[in-house]
Amino acid sequence: LRELVKRPENKVCADCKRNDPRWASWNLGVFVCIRCSGIHRSMGTHISKVKSVDLDMWTPEQMASVQKWGNRRANVYWEAHLKQGHVPPDQCVKIESFIRSKYESRRWAMEGPPPADPSVLDGQVCTGHIYILLYHDLLFSAL
Repeated sequence: LRELVKRPENKVCADCKRNDPRWASWNLGVFVCIRCSGIHRSMGTHISKVKSVDLDMWTPEQMASVQKWGNRRANVYWEAHLKQGHVPPDQCVKIESFIRSKYESRRWAMEGPPPADPSVLDGQVCTGHIYILLYHDLLFSAL
């Protein structure tokens, strides 16, 4: 788990982009900061199931969920129709509204349920309603 949170895409909160998230919504597969974890908890476990990266025990199912999703894949799905260049709000009231719109209302999510295999989202970048397929292996293999 500690290795997953060290991945570049998981080093910032999936919702507000604060550094070093130490909480996760295991059913959504995202790592979040303590402030956003409280908002996730307030939505109820039918939306988001939150655990501490450091303090809680994790089942194999919970580990598998965050392992197969992670912040990048999850945000490709949940923020698919979010305006390109959107900056998450910093005020508590506004970030709560943003998070509730994102997960409860599915305001910017892709149509349909999240894919069972989120790796199908690899290479997709959300730019409003347009998806651009990138060939990461070709572009970054020389780095």
